[in-house]
Amino acid sequence: MKQNAFTGNNKDFYNNIKESIDNATSIDIIVSFLMESGVKLIINDLKNTDCKIRILTGNYLNITQPEALYLLKNELKGKLDLRFYNVSHKSFHPKAYIFHNNEDSEIYIGSSNLSKGALTDSIEWNYHFTKSEKENDFYHFYNNFQDLFYNQAVTVTDEVLRQYSKSWIRPKYAKMHEFKPQKDFEPRGPQIEALYALDNSREEGFDKALVVAATGVGKTYLAAFDSKNYKNILFVAHREEIIKQAAESFKNVNPDKSIGFFYGSHKETDKDITFALVQTLGKKQYLNENYFKKDYFDYIIIDEFHHAVANNYRNILYYFKPEFLLGLTATPERLDAKDVFALCDYNNVYEIRLKEAINKGFLAPFRYYGIFDDTIDYSTVTMRNGRYDEKDLEEKLMINHRAELVYNHYLKYKSSTTIGFCASRNHAEYMAKFFNENNIPSAAVYSGEQGEFTQERSEAIEKLKNNELKILFTVDMFNEGLDIPSVDMVLFLRPTQSPTIFLQQLGRGLRISENKKYLTVLDFIGNYKKANLVPFLLSDNTYDTKTLINESVLEFEYPQDCFIDFDFQLIDLFKYQARNELKVKDRIILEYNSIKEDINHRPTRLDLFLRMDDTVYTAMKQSAKINVFRDYIGFLNENNELTKEENSLVDSVAHDFLNTIETTNMTKSYKMPILKAFYNDGDIKMTITDDDVYKSMKEFYEYKSNGVDMIRHKTTKDYLSWDKKKYLSLAKRNPIRFLQKSAGEFFQEKDGYALSLNDDLKNYINLDSFKKHFEDIIEYKTLSYYKDRFEKKGSENELL
Repeated sequence: MKQNAFTGNNKDFYNNIKESIDNATSIDIIVSFLMESGVKLIINDLKNTDCKIRILTGNYLNITQPEALYLLKNELKGKLDLRFYNVSHKSFHPKAYIFHNNEDSEIYIGSSNLSKGALTDSIEWNYHFTKSEKENDFYHFYNNFQDLFYNQAVTVTDEVLRQYSKSWIRPKYAKMHEFKPQKDFEPRGPQIEALYALDNSREEGFDKALVVAATGVGKTYLAAFDSKNYKNILFVAHREEIIKQAAESFKNVNPDKSIGFFYGSHKETDKDITFALVQTLGKKQYLNENYFKKDYFDYIIIDEFHHAVANNYRNILYYFKPEFLLGLTATPERLDAKDVFALCDYNNVYEIRLKEAINKGFLAPFRYYGIFDDTIDYSTVTMRNGRYDEKDLEEKLMINHRAELVYNHYLKYKSSTTIGFCASRNHAEYMAKFFNENNIPSAAVYSGEQGEFTQERSEAIEKLKNNELKILFTVDMFNEGLDIPSVDMVLFLRPTQSPTIFLQQLGRGLRISENKKYLTVLDFIGNYKKANLVPFLLSDNTYDTKTLINESVLEFEYPQDCFIDFDFQLIDLFKYQARNELKVKDRIILEYNSIKEDINHRPTRLDLFLRMDDTVYTAMKQSAKINVFRDYIGFLNENNELTKEENSLVDSVAHDFLNTIETTNMTKSYKMPILKAFYNDGDIKMTITDDDVYKSMKEFYEYKSNGVDMIRHKTTKDYLSWDKKKYLSLAKRNPIRFLQKSAGEFFQEKDGYALSLNDDLKNYINLDSFKKHFEDIIEYKTLSYYKDRFEKKGSENELL
């Protein structure tokens, strides 16, 4: 006889629910909230049934966890209809599980929401009865469910769920320490959300993606879960400890797959999962078929993807042709003048940054103290290529007066485990010496020649964990790959001009630890360049000088449970720096010269686009008059940067043509393959045939980041099966027609050809400078289109 009454504290209720799922032809669930633990408990039961499932839940007070919803949508796909109760200012507390089968219908009603505890060992009262037993009572509940579901609810679409997740904040009563080190080896929290986004991205047609996730939320395990069904996997990083830690994580998720390494003396080429140091694999001597074929790896992961702008990373990215490429990073900041998004064609599928990760309880909160440091005048420190000269800087930092300032503030706050970030090896050695002399056991940890107070990295870390040392002073060695959850204080002892480095170093102390309530951050700030970025980095707000001048940083919404305190002198300093910023036009020229010196050649449009400081780029785009991308030859001419041959282009028909294509409007990518057909790999054509158009269109859209545009529209989504006739039809009704309409002086009809260039361009098409500018414009316009497409999608989601 079936059990009807349940009082919890055992698995009886869940076991009966499971049996009902197995026998059901359709399922209706209505609960106040959904938890990840509850969904994980029943998800396989729900997956194994072929019936339709309707779930109605509440979103009041942020109790329903976003990851629970993502897990349901990802696993149940089209057979799930998921909705939020959508009547404001009305409590929503029903808990009922309704099952329909061929013989009868049944309902469990009581106090159990969809959480593991409520379905198993919590004290929950529930009652079960069938429609045949109590038909009137059954329909009373069922009809009300129907009304709530169809008339008082909103469908949880991807856009609705994304907005809910972004605004979701961990309820005050929930424990921060629920997000412990990964031991169950199944996706959780943000990993579930990211996996859903990655699956959707592949369905859209993308073959590469970027995931931006704050340090500590489990990026490596995410990669292991996402790549689980691929045959040969490559994981690339830049530090030995990172690939060794990653190998352990992947082995936990894929215990049956073989593990190999490619660095130093290790050159394993026949394993299922290969962990490689970029310094080794990125050498061209290893990027050939004697080691790996170009298509050997089905799935490639680049860890700490913000490094991938370096040459060895680029060598790897250009050589291998995987089915899927995943970039992982915590800090893809354009403010650091290298655009990481571009390497994945701006397909940033998932992002959870510092503020959101703390709000959701995945990272520890911080107490930040911005301490005014007038012991050094940074205006007297030599600058080289926009950076402080290391030797001059360390000499000015290594004074007792400043060390005493740091020491006295350190003593004000209780700390058992501290990391201090210094400007140089000598600076780290000096600070370790000073603290040891003041009876605080400390060590300096850095690469290269060792000093009196230096200790080997692994030995120093163990001593720090065991409280034999109180502080480790380092330079950049601990920015990445360090996993010491017990760190409860970080000292910023250097002028941090890089957002990437600032967030990396902050992240070293944000991992959750059993006895850590918060991280204490002591930031010693002087009048160094970009000091006023700090409030924006801590709050995830966009940099704005007006905000600084109006002192609005004091009103910023910082992460939940975080405390931020700036010395009043710093507020004045931030305002002073904001008021004295250069005009945008002058900043553009300064940025141009800095990039030129950094890359050792005159920047192309593409170089400038990829490397320009984001604050400069944003300000420049707001005014067409100073936007260098609207007439790059004119900008170069104004600044005496043209070659002799390029000077012949100025104010010519060639200049006008190049200016026309660099400013052409692109709501879709269709114009690019037409321009590429004319460019013809540098052997520029004055006319293009139907065959040229077909070949260029087909090649262009076989690249998956371009093919996405075709897949998204009903009339073109079957493009992979198109013949020449269909490609030509699209080309002639869209890009060819619009090029003639908007730039008819350059793109003209000609008998026997698909399209022709103005005859006046004949005198220029063989000039190297004309060819280079033509190619640069195509590359820049394609990449900027990817960026605009990504930002447009983001802004549409914000509106929704």
